[in-house]
Amino acid sequence: MQENLYNLAFERSILSSIIFEPSQFDELSSQLKKDDFYLPAHQDIFHAMTFLLQKDQPIDEEFIKKELIRMKKFDESVMLEILSANPISNTKAYVDEIKDKSLKRHLLTLTTEIKRVTVEEELSSAEVIDIVEKKLYEITQNSQTSDFKDSPKMTFDTMEYIKEMKARGNSVLVGVDTGFHELNKMTTGFGKGDLVIVAARPAMGKTSFILNTVNNLIVQGKGVAFFSLEMPAEQLMLRLLSIQTSIPLQKLRVGDMNDEQWSSLNGAIDRMNSAKLYVDDHGSLNINQLRSKLRKLKNKHPEIEIAVIDYLQIMQGIGTQDRHLQVSDISRGLKMLARELSMPIVALSQLNRGLESRNDKRPMLSDIRESGSIEQDADIILFVYRDDVYLYKEEKEREKAAKAEGKEFTPTYIERDEEDAEIIIGKQRNGPTGHVKLIFHKKLTRFVDATPHFRSVETVFENVDTRSANIGFGNDTISMPPL
Repeated sequence: MQENLYNLAFERSILSSIIFEPSQFDELSSQLKKDDFYLPAHQDIFHAMTFLLQKDQPIDEEFIKKELIRMKKFDESVMLEILSANPISNTKAYVDEIKDKSLKRHLLTLTTEIKRVTVEEELSSAEVIDIVEKKLYEITQNSQTSDFKDSPKMTFDTMEYIKEMKARGNSVLVGVDTGFHELNKMTTGFGKGDLVIVAARPAMGKTSFILNTVNNLIVQGKGVAFFSLEMPAEQLMLRLLSIQTSIPLQKLRVGDMNDEQWSSLNGAIDRMNSAKLYVDDHGSLNINQLRSKLRKLKNKHPEIEIAVIDYLQIMQGIGTQDRHLQVSDISRGLKMLARELSMPIVALSQLNRGLESRNDKRPMLSDIRESGSIEQDADIILFVYRDDVYLYKEEKEREKAAKAEGKEFTPTYIERDEEDAEIIIGKQRNGPTGHVKLIFHKKLTRFVDATPHFRSVETVFENVDTRSANIGFGNDTISMPPL
């Protein structure tokens, strides 16, 4: 049992190698920490070595002894054991073994902590889970080794990237396909490790917009994780089916369809059975829970290329700190998770109502709720804007005022099934800002390109394998047979 938790011979060999060849301590100190050593005396010696390095003093037997005596931690028998150990030239395998056993010890300590907070502390089960998730994340983060990349490594990787892009035929698309041609040209797609914020006022269609992207990806056979904090998974599926079949959403909701539409719906259900879509629709979720769920899902389904959170302000904070600080932790956590999993994470966000008092109601960065941290952490910020939403609202207010005054009202606004829409790129860390024109089909809750680049869903699906598969909802995975 204890042999699985430490290896004193390996620890002595590493420390001996440093004493006999101090030049390698620079590299080893970036990979190992004091707590990675099991024996307290070994921890003290490594700490003394680190202190000498910082003071630019020799890391040899005499100076280490001097520092240990100053710390009142010198153990002559331990030092003799280290000096008599055989130094090694290739330390990587030894370092990996020491870190592996260190991780096991930390996990064992965590089990004790779990027992303590579960039994002794007067905490709810949700609070206990939060504590465990946070500590587990800290352990896994601390177990990773990293170092600087030198110029030859960076230039090699950069040239490999450029060659890969050239092999694609100079395609404008580098990251994940947004589903919109002009937006792809402006952003080159959502990049790996990007935090993308899609923000809008209520009723502008931010969920509809991102569902168009989701639909585009799943018809290409790519995986999507969707955290729906606002609506059940079945409502999301209704919207996707409306997008795919061109059946108005309201007709789908009440089942009011003719024979042709029922046939189209059956075909869409068959196709969705092969979709790699996983939806978690639990309304209560904090950053630690999301992080844990997405890690597990990505590990089980590596084909997942993007994660969507609808929406950021509904996520729960951890602890009792101010909401502004909680949102800062959430946005920073999402950015770090995107980098860790090397995939874009798209978070939907609400805008402050203050913009509605302006003449030009097009949103800007300062309109995002708790905008400071979100604006800083995001790589791309997109605003969804439809002028018709405000024109319709103003028309209704004029009508109400006219009726209150007993005056005759003459409508000036004509409601349309297809409305002009804009995607405003408010921030892009690696590209330009600007506007992209789209068309919004109200009855279908579907955005399409304003230019003729749009392909019908039916055409895209012709090349999709429709053999049986499953779609995940929440903690369950269900099959959707034809209706």
